[in-house]
Amino acid sequence: MRKVAIIMGSDSDWPVVKGAAQQLKDWDIPFEAHIMSAHRTPETAVRFAQNARQEGFGVIIAAAGMAAHLAGVLAGNTTLPVIGIPMKGGAADGLDALLATVQMPSGVPVATVALNGAKNAAVLAAQILSLSDDTLADKLAAAKEEMKEQIARKDAKLQEELA
Repeated sequence: MRKVAIIMGSDSDWPVVKGAAQQLKDWDIPFEAHIMSAHRTPETAVRFAQNARQEGFGVIIAAAGMAAHLAGVLAGNTTLPVIGIPMKGGAADGLDALLATVQMPSGVPVATVALNGAKNAAVLAAQILSLSDDTLADKLAAAKEEMKEQIARKDAKLQEELA
C-alpha cells in the first residue's frame, strides 16, 4: 500500500491534524507527518512534492491556516492527489485559509475538506487509496455500516426518551 503524507504548515496545526493520523492508523494505512512551510521553507516543500511518488506516497494531505498556500505549492509540484485542510484561526477565523485552499488555478486541483476537517481528509485519502486496495475498500465499507448502526442506536435511544 502506498503511504499518505501529512504535511502541516506549523506545529500549531498538530492538535487538529492528529485526528487524520489516528484515522489512518485505525485503518492500518502507512503515513508520515512533517512540518513544512510554503513561505518559510519553500524549497523543502517543493522537493518533498517532487519526490513524493518515488518515495512511495499515494496521497498528500496538507494543513495550513491564514494564507494557506501549502496545499497549492505541493499540488503544483506533484501529480499525486493533494487534499487540503484549511485551518481555523487568524483574523478571518479560517475563511482566508478556506479560500486560499479551494481557489486553485485550472490544472492544479486541491481537494478541500471543511475547516479543521482532518478526519475527512484521512477518509478521502483512504478512499483514493482503496481504488487499488480491496482490503482497504472493505474497511471503508465496514466503517460506513458502523456509522449507520451508530445513528440507528442513537435514534432508538431518542425514541425511548420520548416514549
